Amino acid sequence: MINIRPVQPDDTDQLYVISLVTGDAGKDATALHRDGRLIGHIYSVPYATLHPEMAFVAQDDEGVCGYIVGVFDTVAFEQRLEREWWPNLRLVYADPAGDPELWDADQRRISQIHHPKRTPAALTDPFPAHIHMNLLPRTQGQGIGSALLEKWLSNARAHGLKGVHLGANVGNHNGVRFWASRGFSRLELPPGLASESTVWFGQSL
Repeated sequence: MINIRPVQPDDTDQLYVISLVTGDAGKDATALHRDGRLIGHIYSVPYATLHPEMAFVAQDDEGVCGYIVGVFDTVAFEQRLEREWWPNLRLVYADPAGDPELWDADQRRISQIHHPKRTPAALTDPFPAHIHMNLLPRTQGQGIGSALLEKWLSNARAHGLKGVHLGANVGNHNGVRFWASRGFSRLELPPGLASESTVWFGQSL
């Protein structure tokens, strides 16, 4: 039996776990990182901490097995991260030095904490909201992702949101197929803004 419910403070440790074991283009990133919390620091826990009203989890008999997090206003959220989330983490993690081509996975994530990329207006103007969603392997392919997504989108529609975007790793073929089959359209960013590693999707609500 799967229960879709709002996130709670005691779900935080499991958000870190799910973020890590799905953090390598949908596969387990545990072997890549010495610090297993770095991915969650960026992609899940700040959302659940700063905007728990927009975060939902899926829970089965073994515990929390998936999550969807997001915000209605991406630009405002990035500004809030700069005020309330990144400063403390920057005290914990030193900004990596040296040649970025030689950095390991931890250093690349830490650089994101010190130098987060702002989402371009080409995404936020038509699709101001954004989401991240991940499921443990044991629950994939059972409709849980669809249930989490519908929960989040229903909440967004109730608040009058006009559009939502997301980025999927180009190597996460299952994820790319999932979003394309759930009403999301692939977006082409202007020259200079596109990323070789990310497939962008958007949906008008």
